[in-house]
Amino acid sequence: MSTRGVVISPPFFRYWRATAVSGLGTYVTVFALQALVVLTLDGTASDVGLLNAARWLPYLTFGLVVGALVDGRRRLPLMVRTDLVQAFLLLLVPLLWWLDVLSLPVLLAVVFAYGAAAVVNMAATMSFLPRLVDRNQLQSAHARVDGADAVASTSGPALGGLLVSAVGAPVTVVLDSLTYLFSALTLRRITLDEPPPRTGVTARQLLGEIREGVRWAYGRSGLRTLAIATHGWFVGNAVVGVVVAPYAFIVLDLGAAQLGLVGAAGGVGALVGATVTTAVGRRLGTGRTIIACHLLTTVGVAVMALAAESSYAAWVLGLGQAGYGMAMGMSNSHEMSYRQLVTPDELQARTNTTLRSLNRAVVVVVAPVAGFLADAVGMQTMLVVAAATFAVVATGLAATSFRAVRAPV
Repeated sequence: MSTRGVVISPPFFRYWRATAVSGLGTYVTVFALQALVVLTLDGTASDVGLLNAARWLPYLTFGLVVGALVDGRRRLPLMVRTDLVQAFLLLLVPLLWWLDVLSLPVLLAVVFAYGAAAVVNMAATMSFLPRLVDRNQLQSAHARVDGADAVASTSGPALGGLLVSAVGAPVTVVLDSLTYLFSALTLRRITLDEPPPRTGVTARQLLGEIREGVRWAYGRSGLRTLAIATHGWFVGNAVVGVVVAPYAFIVLDLGAAQLGLVGAAGGVGALVGATVTTAVGRRLGTGRTIIACHLLTTVGVAVMALAAESSYAAWVLGLGQAGYGMAMGMSNSHEMSYRQLVTPDELQARTNTTLRSLNRAVVVVVAPVAGFLADAVGMQTMLVVAAATFAVVATGLAATSFRAVRAPV
């Protein structure tokens, strides 16, 4: 059963509900961890950069291997197990804080382990959706998931800001742990026949499968142009992810609750984007929609940079976040559905993980550098650099034949 092309079958609804609730907890935790570094551990933008790098480093270290392994396994059980692992790891943060042994190196170690579990979870979750819905419903299914993510990104930072102000950043992380537990219990109720797992795969065969996934992602699939542009987008996104929190706390002198509301503005923008994206895509096509989103991202980050020049800094920062969020809410479902529609089922996890691993590798490299540069040359300057990066990505993509691409059905 579907409504306006959006699947509402019971299995999809459970998948959607699980990802929506765990997504809310993730946004709370991302906010809380950054606040913990700056406010509890007296960290700087450089320390936030290290935190972001630790979160995404597992993609760089073994992301390609994970993709090959997941393609040979049933994906639903992996989703459940990794949700439980993430819940446990996040509970360690308040426990270590309560024992008075939480430091930046210890936090980075926990976040790295959490990121490792997230790599497996992502590979299984993203490659499971094409098994759950029909091909002609995939983009709208992604849009519905993005809509839930937008709601989470709206309420998550606001809730995180309130909780950090009320009970402190370490305790706030408990909420995310509970949402992963809820997700695991919800996903266990899905029944779907999946292909049996492969057994007896040798290390040599595994390496061959990894190479096959890389060749597909950057070769005959036709995904190379979009993949390279997305890598460039992640350069700018890594800078924004590092700079915004210390920019708000240190330069704009905002409190945790105020920054939470600013983040909520980004979520509102993402919700609007996810709501209109299917209609926009039908009108403009996949390629032009993604390019337009990158241009909107450029404008949003430029507005954020102007916040330091305004007497209404929080409002201007929130406006920039809204544009930034709207662009992401519009673009993701088109990028993901296009990638999955041109990829056969047996290559789904490898393709998703190969591209995401290299995207996160960009974050691992850029985030610490962006933090050090922000401390050296100024956070406002780095936001201008990020805006310029997004502009280059948009114009570069528009100069290729990708602008005329429409997703296959």
